[in-house]
Amino acid sequence: MNDQVNIQNCQTLEGAEQLHDLTVLVTAAGNQYMPGFVECLRKNGERNIRIVGADMNDDPTILQMMDAMYQVPAAADPSYTDRLYEICVQEKVDIIMPIMSAELPGLVADKERFAQIGTIVSVSNLESVMIANNKYRLYQFMKDHGMSMPRFTRIDKADDLEAAFRYVGYPESPVCVKATELSGSRGIRIVDPSKSRFDILFSEKPNSLYITYEELDTILHEKEEIPELLVMEALPGAEFSIDLVADHGKILYMAARQSNSIVASIPMEATLFHDEEAYRIAERVVELLRLDGNADLDFKYDRNGRPVLMEMNPRLAATMEIFMQGGMNLPYLRIKQLLGEELPKCEIKTGVKMKRRYAEMFCNT
Repeated sequence: MNDQVNIQNCQTLEGAEQLHDLTVLVTAAGNQYMPGFVECLRKNGERNIRIVGADMNDDPTILQMMDAMYQVPAAADPSYTDRLYEICVQEKVDIIMPIMSAELPGLVADKERFAQIGTIVSVSNLESVMIANNKYRLYQFMKDHGMSMPRFTRIDKADDLEAAFRYVGYPESPVCVKATELSGSRGIRIVDPSKSRFDILFSEKPNSLYITYEELDTILHEKEEIPELLVMEALPGAEFSIDLVADHGKILYMAARQSNSIVASIPMEATLFHDEEAYRIAERVVELLRLDGNADLDFKYDRNGRPVLMEMNPRLAATMEIFMQGGMNLPYLRIKQLLGEELPKCEIKTGVKMKRRYAEMFCNT
């Protein structure tokens, strides 16, 4: 594909005049998928975007992608948003595009402070962020609004594991356990009684999420306190995601991607496709939450082939460039929305495939 494929399907972008330049700050700049995200900003077809990166690690290779780079504390550090504020002042940042779920509540709280220096924070309202960031709260929210859900419960004590498993159908059916407020496949395991330790060792890849009930129980009892866990019926079907841009509860753009191969929660292969039923679920959840901005909704198919929402991230997700190649540049469309610019009509090109490969980056220290 040539460089123009990313704008050909957006009608009002074709032949557009050059717009004013921008400076955009992106967080977690050292993550594996940042090159694709940078491509979305660079190849927008309308304007020059200067990209400033922020990351916990002092990694000079990041400068190969960015125009400037700053080291910041962890998102949980009380000084985190203060440090981002300092960077925005120094670099005259127009827009912050956060990548991590953990940083969102703090950025929501400081949104007006950033606005006073002319920096727009791309983040939704606090209620939507707090619900979407907690897998159990999201499930309970959907259930309370009459949406069809798999059986689920939560625990915060290891001694409650057995009762929770029985409640969701174990051992007759597999069970999925998720730490409610972690991301990137942290704290997620699947217990399938049909798989033995031998099967897991010799039939599953090292990055497999499968574990035996006995192993999980032993691990949880290693500590007196455990993170809150969502315990739910494990769904057998293929995994896919819907990525979108919303405007206070109304979806402006969305498209679905099948995750054909996943390593550590990041798709290594993906294909753009269409699922009308999943789109309706996404529209309902976004409307109920009055979600604003970029979001990523993760689905799996149940035993009847119906899409079920597994979790959602009220932020940009890892695999953005595939949508740009399909005609829907979601990060840049969000930028235009934030600036109040005319939004183009975009049509996604289904069937576009992606295969992620590693590329080495070097520097002299």
